Amino acid sequence: MFETIVPLLIDGLANAALIFLVAVGLTLVFSVLRVLNVAHGSFYSIGAYAAASLGLWVVGAGLPGWLTFVSLLLSAALVAVIVGPLIERTLIRWTYGKSEAVQILVTFGLFLILEDLQRIVFGVDSFYEDTPVQLLGSIEIGGVVYLTYQLVLILLAAALLVGLKLFIGHTRIGKLIAAVVADREISQAMGINTNRVFMIAFSLGVFLAALGGALTVPQAGVSPGLGADTMVLAFAVAAIGGLGKIEGAAVAAVIVALARVLAIYFAPELDAVAPYLVMLLVLLVRPYGLFGSATTRKI
Repeated sequence: MFETIVPLLIDGLANAALIFLVAVGLTLVFSVLRVLNVAHGSFYSIGAYAAASLGLWVVGAGLPGWLTFVSLLLSAALVAVIVGPLIERTLIRWTYGKSEAVQILVTFGLFLILEDLQRIVFGVDSFYEDTPVQLLGSIEIGGVVYLTYQLVLILLAAALLVGLKLFIGHTRIGKLIAAVVADREISQAMGINTNRVFMIAFSLGVFLAALGGALTVPQAGVSPGLGADTMVLAFAVAAIGGLGKIEGAAVAAVIVALARVLAIYFAPELDAVAPYLVMLLVLLVRPYGLFGSATTRKI
């Protein structure tokens, strides 16, 4: 029993950690900007390609292996700093206040453009750079061997969840974001520069997605189509947890990841549909998600 349950749990939590990073960025952007960003999955794959490229350069240059860990974080930060403000100012800002249909069409067009750009820049070959996994090695628990990297991912996701809650609740920028989420019009009337808050929130969402992509490279690599698969999964997680709910994204990521792992172990033919079956069951009972609530809206 131990040799069955523990591997399932660890695999599920490690998978959930990566899903959470993408879904929490998506839900953060929606809660602040009220924009359904279909292109969010592309930031995940861009972060993965950037991390793979930077990591391969570090190894090829003969630099110390521990710098590949730095490259994972640095690549996500570079994507956020370069791509986040550029896209928010030139395209996403135009969709504020528009209907959901317009937002989806615009961001889906952006997704197609970004996917083609990735193929032009990186080609259609897969990239692998597993130095961090090799350096961390493995660990044995109860006679079962696990990758230490998987355990690190779980701890990192938990720390990030706590860090986000502290950031929003105990920092000036975080409180400004919370104020804009609560009431955008009153925040503007009080003198808050909402455009600046929007750019910061969007860039933070890009960073979280890119970090998720960067962290997936050492254990799974990156290949064309990664952004599309991740985008659909992130929307499923955000819907299950409740759009705009950080805690909901964390819980939903664990539920979806465990559903996928259970399907792989016991019913491989259901692997692709397991997350969406979970979403269907949850939304049938709670249309606004596990942590969401029915709200009024202006029309």
